[in-house]
Amino acid sequence: MKFALFLISFIVSILLDPSLIVCLAADKLAQSQTISYGKPLVSPSGMFELGFFIIGNPNKNYLGIRYKNIPVQNVVWVANSCNPINDSTAILRLNSSGSLVLTHNNKVVWSTSSPTEAQNPVAELLDSGNLVIRDGNEANPESYLWQSFDYPSDTMLSGMRVGWDLKRNLSIRSVAWKSADDPTPGDLSWGIELHPYPEIYMMKGTTKYHRLGPWNGLRFSGMPDMRPNPVYQYKFVSTEEQIFYIWTVNQPNLISKAVLNQTIPGRLRYVWSETDKSWMFYSMMPAEYCDRYRVCGANSYCSSTASPMCECLKGFKPKSREMWNSMDWSHGCVLKHPLNCKYKLDDHFIRVEALKVPDTKDTVVDKTIDLKQCRAKCLNDCSCMAYTNSNISGAGSGCVMWFGDLFDIKRYPVPENGQDLYIRLSASELEDIRRRNSKILFVRITIAAASGMLLLGIYFIYRIRRSINEKSKAEDNCERYVDDLDLPLLDLSIIITATNNFSDENKIGEGGFGPVYWGKLASGLEIAVKRLSKSSVQGVTEFVNEVKMIAKLQHRNLVKLLGCCIQKEEKLLIYEYMVNGSLDYFIFDHTKGKLLDWPKRFHIICGVARGLMYLHQDSRLRIVHRDLKASNILLDDALNPKISDFGMARIFGAEEIEGNTERIVGTYGYMAPEYAVDGQFSIKSDVFSFGIILLEIICGQKNRERYRTKRSLNLVDHAWALWKVDRALQIIDPNIEDSCIASEVLRCIHIGLLCVQQYPVDRPTMTSVVLMLGSEMELDEPKNPGSCTKAESTETNSSSSNSANAITITFSAR
Repeated sequence: MKFALFLISFIVSILLDPSLIVCLAADKLAQSQTISYGKPLVSPSGMFELGFFIIGNPNKNYLGIRYKNIPVQNVVWVANSCNPINDSTAILRLNSSGSLVLTHNNKVVWSTSSPTEAQNPVAELLDSGNLVIRDGNEANPESYLWQSFDYPSDTMLSGMRVGWDLKRNLSIRSVAWKSADDPTPGDLSWGIELHPYPEIYMMKGTTKYHRLGPWNGLRFSGMPDMRPNPVYQYKFVSTEEQIFYIWTVNQPNLISKAVLNQTIPGRLRYVWSETDKSWMFYSMMPAEYCDRYRVCGANSYCSSTASPMCECLKGFKPKSREMWNSMDWSHGCVLKHPLNCKYKLDDHFIRVEALKVPDTKDTVVDKTIDLKQCRAKCLNDCSCMAYTNSNISGAGSGCVMWFGDLFDIKRYPVPENGQDLYIRLSASELEDIRRRNSKILFVRITIAAASGMLLLGIYFIYRIRRSINEKSKAEDNCERYVDDLDLPLLDLSIIITATNNFSDENKIGEGGFGPVYWGKLASGLEIAVKRLSKSSVQGVTEFVNEVKMIAKLQHRNLVKLLGCCIQKEEKLLIYEYMVNGSLDYFIFDHTKGKLLDWPKRFHIICGVARGLMYLHQDSRLRIVHRDLKASNILLDDALNPKISDFGMARIFGAEEIEGNTERIVGTYGYMAPEYAVDGQFSIKSDVFSFGIILLEIICGQKNRERYRTKRSLNLVDHAWALWKVDRALQIIDPNIEDSCIASEVLRCIHIGLLCVQQYPVDRPTMTSVVLMLGSEMELDEPKNPGSCTKAESTETNSSSSNSANAITITFSAR
């Protein structure tokens, strides 16, 4: 009886006060119900909540959506980003017409609008993080009058769209916050432009900053890594009513988000790690310099694995040779032989492979014709400059044609990563190509027929004599070395202007080679200029060695040599500028070390390993670096590591595995014992140095610092002592304790100790190291580590030779 009376009383109270329903159905808000401070709307599974919270300034309160149980970087959407509230008296109400209205002191702060009124409006927060308003009488639960997913903030979630609702003329695009603690919309946005061949752009205001390339039936043209996988699913839809791109997570327990960051600037993808309660960095756009919009000007392409990185398309030449040679590529390229509409049917098309196709602003698309018909259609219009399939899936279908200059093309080293483009050239250009090819063929045939073994013998004698002359007169011949490599030679005046006449304000590093300066070319490209000093312990030999070495090496984890300058008494190397400086700048500083959590450090470890594997095995040359250390690992704006400073490197023959020298170069603390003591070096010497760097990254301390024990230990000895008693995790840098995965760190310590073993034969190759880092394969038990006999030295960055100590180059952050 008492229970019945209680139940009746409870039902009556609900009828009299409908707001109590919120407590029963926390994911819904009915007509005239409200949300106030401390009473959020929660999605059914408890993943998201809609409520009031503070961002940055304590006097700025916002209504928004955030992850309910994720404590950091959890805000995914903000309603009143332009109009914050200064106290906790605001109320959100769903009115009778089906609009959400946020009021403060009886003034409307923010509201929704819909062209259709609802008879029975209901607001719901879904488990996807989408806040929706629908008519409760509507049979289709996915028929929304309004949804927050149509008005993204800086964060894109699984299931969110970017694109256009053409019926409503609504652009759905992500917009960055002004800063991490200010959700006011910035000027960086990410969305689809309605070209005839639509594509996604990252915009800085009205300026294009990054272009994803159009959807080609398989992926975006500029996203070769966008392939079918078990984690993410990608979809592009283009109809008369809507055009949009959407990504979804296939694994229900995986939490992933993509955040547009104005400070970097870029679009960063993160994955939540429940183990260490932090967001792990996954990927970034733009990923490299060639991904920035139009860096190479018209009718040219950018290649991140080439030097120089910009090159004119075949049949084109630089519009300004002087500007092009100074690495100002903004003026682009023009046809060597101009087209003539009178003879348009005599023109030809050449196929260029492995491209991100040009900007699609000036295009025409015809999905009903094939590639052969596309060619005929383009040929008949003398303003049509290029064509290809609009859909490359299967055998290819559809036609897209470009008119006018071709902009923002990128070329990939692997053909299947890009797509073909057919570019128009005049008959005169084709004839020139044929003549050049015929001459080359004729010369080769003549040499082969007339010379035989005699010419080959003379050639070898010539090469031997030239080698001797080059060795004895390195300074006189270093310019010839550079010419042989087809490396851009920049005029000294350009470098002086870029570096403000090598001013102290532009100086970012100092080493045995000489000082390093930051500079900015007229094109806007930032550079690092290495200047050979007259008092340098390293000399012209090392200068030439570094030019020869790195000009032939192209890998995403090696620093890119852009050019050099040999003029008057100056000898300069021009590199891509690494905005984040060197690795040691971060890991050996307690404050700056906080900027590198464990996921970022593991990303750096893997990148260095891949770069070193390339040097040892995958490049055209087998190279031992001989001076691998934390200060020679540079970090770009996405914290991708790049190995630098090849002045001490040595080339091995295909069958050679080790060498010997009387001149010991490198840095104590990173040297393998067999090299420091006996001058024997091999790829295993670099493996030892890598092991030191790996342990330093984990520990945040230099190898040569001392640890409080009964005897004086360096980092390696300290790690080894703790390893033997199963306490290796005690070496972890406090800065990464909250973000690290213990098993992953322990595996890395294990790999590091394998790399620093006493005897080279026991150390793994870098190929094995890369496999160890990327898998759960069983690892051998490490043996005693090696140590350097120069332990009493107190110098931090010294190189050794029989005659003198030398300081190797160190880049610091600017």
